[in-house]
Amino acid sequence: MRNKNDFIKFMQDAGVLTFGDFTTKSGRKTPYFVNTGNFKTGQHISTLGDYYADSVVASGEKFDAIYGPAYKGITLAAATASSLYRNHDANKPYFFNRKKVKDHGEGGSLIGYKPKDGDRIIIIEDVVTAGTAVRESLQLLKAVADVTVTALFVSVDRMEKGTGEKSTLNELKHEFGINVYAIINAKDIIASFPPNDERIAKIEEYLKVYGGV
Repeated sequence: MRNKNDFIKFMQDAGVLTFGDFTTKSGRKTPYFVNTGNFKTGQHISTLGDYYADSVVASGEKFDAIYGPAYKGITLAAATASSLYRNHDANKPYFFNRKKVKDHGEGGSLIGYKPKDGDRIIIIEDVVTAGTAVRESLQLLKAVADVTVTALFVSVDRMEKGTGEKSTLNELKHEFGINVYAIINAKDIIASFPPNDERIAKIEEYLKVYGGV
């Protein structure tokens, strides 16, 4: 049975979760970094899809299709759909967006499943920092059809403030009425360390400054 510590080890072994001194896109100095671009083998994406699929099933969310925002969300959505079919007997369609709308051939801004009015959609993302990509996704989906985005699934919740005192994921939940699920969060990472590990104090101090509620 896969658990949170297994996922943390999986990320570390793949070079996705690293520790040191980093600067995020927002300019924050952070003692750890998550780069899902380092998932790059068949085994990586298959295992990652299994973790996401397990999270989707455990959530109990009812949905009609899976959406993955370009670019990283594309492979995540495909891997999740594949694992749902392979391991959970759930054959769900998936789709993703183009960064540039195509004006020839089949055209349009979406590839894969074509959402229709009344559909319930879940979004699969890697790590949400400011929530910009998710907000853009919600706007895009609403422009295509009268769908309801029911949930967002991410690999890591950094538990950081968004625009206010709430964490980014909680901001998205309250602003758009969607449920949010993370395979692990920052506290899970802390809990995976042996006692007196120096990384514990560094991440706890970081959360004191940038942590959201």
